[in-house]
Amino acid sequence: MDTAIRVPILMSIISVITPGITVLASPPAPTGLLCELLRFPEQTVITDSHPEFSWIVNSDSPNDFQTAYQIQVATSPSLLENDQPDAWDSGKVVSRQSISVEYAGQPLMNSKAYYWRIRTWDKDGQSSPWSKNRQFNTAAELGSYSTPRQPLEIRCVGPRKVVKNNEGHFFVDFGRAAYGTIELTITSPDQRVLEIHLGEKLERALTIDRQPPGTIRYRKLNLTVQPDRETYRLIIPPDRRNTGSAAVKMPSGLFEVMPFRYCEIVNSAEEINTESIVQLAVNYPFDDDAAYFECNDPILNDVWEMCKYSIKATSFCGVYVDGDRERIPYEADAYINQLCHYGVDREYAMARYSHEYLITHPTWPTEWILHSVLMAWADYRATGDAESMKHFYPDLKAKTLLSLRREDGLISTQTGFLNKTILDSIHIHQPIRDLVDWPPASFTRNGQYGERDGYDMVPVNTAVNALHYQALVLMARIAEIVGQKEDAARFAEQAQIVYKSFNDKLFDKSRGIYVDGEGSNHSSLHANMFPLAFGLTPKDHVSSVARFIRSRGMACSVYGAQYLLEALFNAQQDEYAVSLMTAMHDRGWFNMLRSGSTVTLEAWDWKFKNNLDWNHAWGAAPANIIPRYVMGVTPLEAGFGRMQIKPQPGSLYRATARIPTIRGPVEVGFERTTDRLNVNICIPANTIAEVVLPCGLAHDPQVLVDGKSITGEVLNGYVIIPDIGSGKHRFQRCLR
Repeated sequence: MDTAIRVPILMSIISVITPGITVLASPPAPTGLLCELLRFPEQTVITDSHPEFSWIVNSDSPNDFQTAYQIQVATSPSLLENDQPDAWDSGKVVSRQSISVEYAGQPLMNSKAYYWRIRTWDKDGQSSPWSKNRQFNTAAELGSYSTPRQPLEIRCVGPRKVVKNNEGHFFVDFGRAAYGTIELTITSPDQRVLEIHLGEKLERALTIDRQPPGTIRYRKLNLTVQPDRETYRLIIPPDRRNTGSAAVKMPSGLFEVMPFRYCEIVNSAEEINTESIVQLAVNYPFDDDAAYFECNDPILNDVWEMCKYSIKATSFCGVYVDGDRERIPYEADAYINQLCHYGVDREYAMARYSHEYLITHPTWPTEWILHSVLMAWADYRATGDAESMKHFYPDLKAKTLLSLRREDGLISTQTGFLNKTILDSIHIHQPIRDLVDWPPASFTRNGQYGERDGYDMVPVNTAVNALHYQALVLMARIAEIVGQKEDAARFAEQAQIVYKSFNDKLFDKSRGIYVDGEGSNHSSLHANMFPLAFGLTPKDHVSSVARFIRSRGMACSVYGAQYLLEALFNAQQDEYAVSLMTAMHDRGWFNMLRSGSTVTLEAWDWKFKNNLDWNHAWGAAPANIIPRYVMGVTPLEAGFGRMQIKPQPGSLYRATARIPTIRGPVEVGFERTTDRLNVNICIPANTIAEVVLPCGLAHDPQVLVDGKSITGEVLNGYVIIPDIGSGKHRFQRCLR
């Protein structure tokens, strides 16, 4: 046993057996160490001359928090073990800060390995043991801002099933689709050519669909094998479409990949079994145990698992891309991917890198440009680190598209304001144009279906201006945080101008709903769900707008579903929102599962997008909606020092979840009957939670918290219990 652990245990025993003596045990050592947001910084290089450190504060005591920390950095592990750090010793720093602590030691040397460790003090002044040593490596040049990423990993995935179809013909099912290739170990009596078929979709049992619709992936390749036993890696030739000038390439040193679940091998002289073949799956490093969700609805459980896995599977480029057809990052796709990644793993570098890549590599939709501001804010909320916002602040200002405003504050790309100066400021060299949702009816088979709900694409567009309003609101907050007070006031003032003009000019008072734009008489789902999602809808109009939204069903794409679900949860329509995530019709996630895919689709079905792929993370919205809304875990302050836990279970009567945050996992579980709600939470040390529970019919402010009656604040149909400290807590609430 480690001495650092043995001593407090012994002292704790002494305190029990010696009357009148109380000796407090040391808290556990910090874990979850991050350098520049990386779990494994030793696998790459750091360019920042002042890298930032984060860690998880651990404690077995309830309501505990960090009162101080000490960081040591050295050029060798032995220097740390001898307590002689030669780069930095912070000393005991009285502070609760446990994220984004900036290096403040001797100037870091180029191309050098460094080792660091951390210890903390708890609320009783007890010091933890030192954490395990961690390593980071500096780059050949230091000082420039950049966001490092982990290298991609290659996983060897064994088959779930191998079946002999005919002599020399074998069918292999790897259980789930992944981006990769195969490795085959085989003894051949002679030189021969094997036919290798890879695909995502079956035509019938044990047979890959060789002509799948859309851009669902299938390839036939040849593999020449030699006499005697050898291991072969199948080489996949690059696809001209997804390796073009705009595509993100596979990193040098890695092989080309394609997404597939199934493999057929034809003309093999040797029996193929589960030991003969593996799928070499490529993805960004992913912690499968970081997140968990299980409830009483088996469909929602399956939807969650598919969406969670989709984030892992589609990370094969190290950047959020739009699936395999193009491998191009798009802002709105990346934003949904980002939120989902936060919901299923404690990983922030890939999201930040993707966001920053898109700032200088933007795409053409008006709304996608605006999404860059949303991505910046989401990054800050999750990490508590404003460094990226500060560095890209001028770009983010331009991405609000404030330069397109009219006197009334509303914007349009079609009223003569868009010019080269504006395009240059947002780093794009082609005109931008409104999208609303994708695809339109003209893009689908026979022009029969579309995902815009008949949207009237007038110049002053309601959906676009709703996103513009949200960008202004968030930009005001960003400006405040980075110290641009005048800008903050200007953006906040402009947001209020847009709010007034939006509701004066785009709201049909006679029907109580929004129209698609200035001069339009048509009202679509999109024109109403975006304002409701972004807090643009005045309280008096929420019920009529929500009622209209419910009347339209899922008349949007998998992208639009993100904002539809946000709007519904914001309007306390959680039962309907959960029903959409478990719906069994052809516009839902169950239909993706029914189709046979294990990764979320680009569209609800082929008939809704005739070139759809089966590997697109923008269809994975439940991976962020479930933790953020169903289980209700969101930050009240950036970096989760304070958080809100507000379950909105809809029709669910039981659920449990583990939700990753930069400060450690949050566990939430609830059980509900017709007249009672029980909620169990466990939050990490050094955090505080505000727990929000539905009032039910009683509107009684009393809540049992850990067996004691607490009077909460009743607001908008909920009871709010503030300032819940770390550890395990149980809440019992009568609903009648």
